[in-house]
Parts: sequence; structure tokens; C-alpha cells
Amino acid sequence: MALNMAKKAGTVKKRKKGQPVGRFANRVRYYDFNLVAVVLLLTCFGLVMLYSTSSYLAQVKRGSDMAYFGKQALISAVSIGFALWLSRFDYHVLFHLSPFIYVAAMFLMCLVPTPLGVTVNGAKRWLKFGPSWTQFQPSEIAKIAVITFIPCLIIKIGRKIKQWQSMVLLLAVGGVLALGAFLLTDNLSTGIIIGAITVLLIFMAHPKMKPFLIGGAILGGVLVTVIVILHMTLGSGVGNIEDFRLRRIMVWLQPEHYSKDGGYQIMQALYAIGSGGFFGKGLGNSVQKLGPVPEAQNDMIFSIICEELGVFGGMIVLALFGYLLYRLFFIAQNAPDLYGSMIVSGIFFHIALQVILNICVVINLIPTTGITLPFVSYGGTSILFLMIEMGIALSVSKQIKFET
Repeated sequence: MALNMAKKAGTVKKRKKGQPVGRFANRVRYYDFNLVAVVLLLTCFGLVMLYSTSSYLAQVKRGSDMAYFGKQALISAVSIGFALWLSRFDYHVLFHLSPFIYVAAMFLMCLVPTPLGVTVNGAKRWLKFGPSWTQFQPSEIAKIAVITFIPCLIIKIGRKIKQWQSMVLLLAVGGVLALGAFLLTDNLSTGIIIGAITVLLIFMAHPKMKPFLIGGAILGGVLVTVIVILHMTLGSGVGNIEDFRLRRIMVWLQPEHYSKDGGYQIMQALYAIGSGGFFGKGLGNSVQKLGPVPEAQNDMIFSIICEELGVFGGMIVLALFGYLLYRLFFIAQNAPDLYGSMIVSGIFFHIALQVILNICVVINLIPTTGITLPFVSYGGTSILFLMIEMGIALSVSKQIKFET
């Protein structure tokens, strides 16, 4: 009776074909175009700075000032297209694929010490299965493996995550990947990032904070003790230290004293930042990129940004990364389920850790690690797998529903 009266009064509208009904009638799907925009901005800015930083070196070494820029631009364009295509798929398929991604990452890292491994700049971290364009770092796949597989295990464990056995299992799964990156590909920095992502994902899911505070305090105390001991016992010089990582720590403590033993690059990077002032020397006017900062287009590109665009330019870059992380946080907070929230949180942790560690290396807050600046530094493997992560985040955002 009430429905008939409403129809006569004109308050009930006929449902159009394809219009949702019931509890979904007033909900609309979401797609984070803001994330797409900030990724495009960072990528385009990175390409501009890459050309400015590498043109002289590319002309000298490869006979063309476009050598590095052209390769990076092509890979970036293909990667962006792949990320947008990937965002069309349901991210829940990763829940079932993540164990296979984990095994594949371990298998590929095990191939690095074999004849299939390729040595670049003294480090054997790459694989190549034919032409030069097939060369990639399998440790980058390990990052995606930990981001997708650890949340899968956390969901399967459920409330048992409170038990110490469950925490040990999760730490062991992430630790195997981290050790694989360190021992098999000789990449300590990637191993640290994988281990940190594992711990942060467990911290996110665990109901108690106390175990993590205790563990962090113990780890911090050990690191401080080791640094103090090294400073006291090895402060006379680094020439007799065979382990290059110990040499890096000693150089980090006093780079001005050991410029001939590894401190040259970081000192020149600091000179670049200092000489740029607040607004910089102008785009393309860097002096340090002409040779004083070796391989400046890689992990030291932020120093050239500060030299050419000043502290102001560096702050703009950090603001773009801050907005990128905010969009990832927004997607993780509004994800339709726990798995979506956790994998986007893993991507958030990865980007945040890599940006923080890279900036800290450039300004000499931590020893040199070789970590690149996401979307900006030169590296085809890095940009490809970063775009895959962005595609996964966009796939999660696509399933967010809001009331209208």
C-alpha cells in the first residue's frame, strides 16, 4: 500500500538498467587518480634530472648525451603503461600467487652466483638471460614477494599471531628473503629493507607494542656499541681493513680524514649540496656532476638536485614523496579488506624506507649503502618493479567504495 502511494506521489523512481540496488545503491567505486598524478610528476621530474645529471658522463662514456636518459625514458613509459594495465585486475589473486612469487624470488637469487649472474661496478647482483635488455636484479622481486606473502601468512595465522611461535615463523620467512638478498646477491641494503618491511608488517598486525620496543632498544644499543668500538679500535686508519663494509662505517664516521679511502664521493656530494644554497645554481649548471661525484645519476642524484635547484628544490622533491606516501596511506586506510590494507602498507613502508635511507646517505647520516631514490635515480629494474607496486596499489584503490 505504501509503495503504491509513493508511486502515485512520484517519490519512487524507476531503476535504470545496470544501476546497483539494495545496500550498494548509494555507493560508488573509487580510483586514485591523485596517486597516478604524483607518480607521473615524480617520474617526469626524475627524467629531467637524470638527463641533466648524466648527459656529460653519457657523452664521454657512450658517445651520446641521451644514452642514460633514452633508456630510462623508454623503460619508464613501458612501466607506467604496465602499471595502469595491472591496476585493472583484482589484487586478491596475489593472495594465491604470493607463495609462488616468494619461491620464484628465492630461485632467481640463487642463480646470481652461477654463470648467469652479471657483475656491474664490482658487484654481482644481476641476472641476464640473453640480450642486454633482459638484465635485472632479482632482489627487486624479493621486495614484492615479502610485500605480498607476509600479509597472506598473517591473515592465515589470524589471532595466533599473539603467540611467539607465530612471530618467529613470520620473521623467519622474511629473514630468509633478507639473507638471500645479502648472501646470494651481496646486497646488504636490500636485505635490510626486506627485513624492515617484514618487521613493520608484523608490528602493524600484532596487538602488542612492547616486544617491538624492547627489540628496537636492544638493536639500537648493539649498533651504538659496535660503532663506538670501531671508532676506538680502528680510528687510526682504514687502509688495513679488508671488509669493505667496515671501511664504509669508518669513512662515514670521519669522511674528511679518509677521502682517499672511500670518503671522496660523500664529501663531494656534501660540497654539491652546500654550494647550491637555497635556490641552486640553475638546472644544468652543476659542477659536481662533471666528475667529482662518481656515478651521480644513481644513488647520489639528490645531491645534484640540491646543487642545481637548491634546498628549495630538495624540499619540493620531499614534498612530492610525502604526498605519494599520503595517497598510499589513504588507500591502505580505506581498503576493502585486511589483505588489501596490508599489501599497500607494505608498499608504503618500502617507499618510505628507501627515500629516508637514500637521503640519509647523501647527507652522511648513515654509511653509504647504494640505495637509489625511487622514481628519480637511474635504474631500469628499480623503476619497473616500483611501477608494479603502484599498479597493485591502484588495483586496491579501485575496489574502495564510498557512500554518496
